[in-house]
Order: sequence, then structure tokens, then C-alpha cells
Amino acid sequence: MENRSHALIAGLFTLLLLLASLSAVWWFGGKREPTHDFVVVTRQNVTGLGPQGQVRYRGIAVGKVQSIELDPQDGRNILVRIGVNEQVPVTRGTTAKLGFQGVTGIAHVLLEETGRDPTPLVSSDGTPPRITMQASLIEELSEVGTQTMREARDFLAATNQLLNAENRKRIAHTLDNLESGSTHAAEIAAQIHVLLSPENVRALGSTLARLESASGELAPTLHDARATLASLRATSERLDLTLGNPASGGVNELLTELSTTSRQLQRLLKKLEDSPQSLVFGPSPAAPGPGEAGFVPPRSAQRGEAKP
Repeated sequence: MENRSHALIAGLFTLLLLLASLSAVWWFGGKREPTHDFVVVTRQNVTGLGPQGQVRYRGIAVGKVQSIELDPQDGRNILVRIGVNEQVPVTRGTTAKLGFQGVTGIAHVLLEETGRDPTPLVSSDGTPPRITMQASLIEELSEVGTQTMREARDFLAATNQLLNAENRKRIAHTLDNLESGSTHAAEIAAQIHVLLSPENVRALGSTLARLESASGELAPTLHDARATLASLRATSERLDLTLGNPASGGVNELLTELSTTSRQLQRLLKKLEDSPQSLVFGPSPAAPGPGEAGFVPPRSAQRGEAKP
């Protein structure tokens, strides 16, 4: 009797263990709800992704990875078969990416909707529809990092070639020239500062004022010279007419006028010879006469007064 009870207990325990195993298989198999099968096609690495891996739709768990295998028709492709809850709206605009769970590195398939084509994705030949996997963030970062490292290596090589020994000498020579030029520039700036001192500025203003005054005083001299030249021109024309007609009787009058004009021109030339600066600064002021302030009598007059 006791042996029968032990056998009954063992049988019940085995039955319960079998039911628990079936329940676990059913639970982890993800077949509690109707699903649609899809095949995600990729040529990227699927490191960290395995069977029973999660499938997420915009972050929500909606299915499981059923199998991962190589494409028998093209060995470059990896086929990831997934089962997705039939209530998930998978369309022709749905894309797949390889996502990673936190810091554990466990990968999952992430489905995202782009909205480009809202037509439901269904198969026409009875096989599961295919979804092309897009590059993941890590793949993009890896590609960008590789490209950046390549460009950095090229840049360092070009910089090393640019900064060879000869170019370094040229750069040092250029820096020396710049330093010397800056020193000379400081000296020139100091000289300009001295040149444009208040005293020199005032002296320059005074000189300009004198030149302006001299230009006004020069006008009478130029006017006299211009009048003398005009008179000579008129006399020359009359001389031509008189010589061409000797009977006119105006030769003596013409000679007298020519003599007068010649004396005027001689006085003007004598004036310029005695005081050439008057051509620029104008005629000198006339000497004061007797009875005027500053008058100095001639030496002959002083001797005559001293004899008595």
C-alpha cells in the first residue's frame, strides 16, 4: 500500500512538471496572441541579436525574433524572421533598425513608421513580407568615425609635409621679418608723433598763412607783367603795320611808345632781379620817408650835418 502511494506521488509530480514545462514553452514562445511573420533583410552585423530577441514598434514590445540565418540565394544578406502582433500597423513605409537595450548591449529589432506609404505590408506569394533594415545609430557613428579618422590621418600627413625643415626655416625667417618690421613701425610712429607735435603744427599753419598772403600780394606784380606783355604785343602789331606802310608817318610815334614799354619792362625785370622772392612773397614794403616812423637818413646827409 505504501509503495502504491509513493508511485502515485511520483506520477503526480511528473505530470505537474510536464505541465509546467509546457506552460513555460508556451509563455516564452510568444504565441499567446495571433502574429504576422516578417523577414528583416540586412547586410550589417547583427551582433547581440539572437532568437527570442524582442521586436519593438516605436519602443513598444510587439513581438519576438524567431530565427536568424543567411540568405541561401545571396550570402551577403542576413535574414531575421520576426513575429509581430497582428494589431501592429506594419505598412510599406515601415523601416527596421537594430537597437540596443541600455548598457547591457542586448540588441532588439526596432520598427519605425516613416509615413511615406500607409499601404499595409502583405505578401503576394505566400512568403513573409520583407523589410529592409536601415543603418543603426552605432553603424552610422562607426562609419562617420572611420571617415573622420581617415580625414584626420590625411590632414596630419599634409601638415607634416607642410611643416618640413625648409618650410619651418621660412616661417622662422618670416617671423623675424615681422618682428623687425614691427620695431621699425614703432620708430616711424614715434617720428610721425614728433613731426605732428603741436609746435610743428602751429609752424605749418603760420607758413600756410604766409603763403596765402603772398599769393594775394603777388597778384599786382603779375598784373603789371601781363599788362606790359600786352602792350608789347600791341606795339609789335603796329610795328608790322607801319613797316608794311612807311608812308603812314607813324614811325616816330611807334618808336616812342616802344621805348616807353621797353623801360617799363626793364624796371619790372630789375625789380625781380633785386628781389626775386617778391615773385612768391610779393613786393617788400616801401621804406619809410622823412617824418615817418622808422626813417633812416642817408649816410651822405649824416656826413653833411656832422661837418659844421
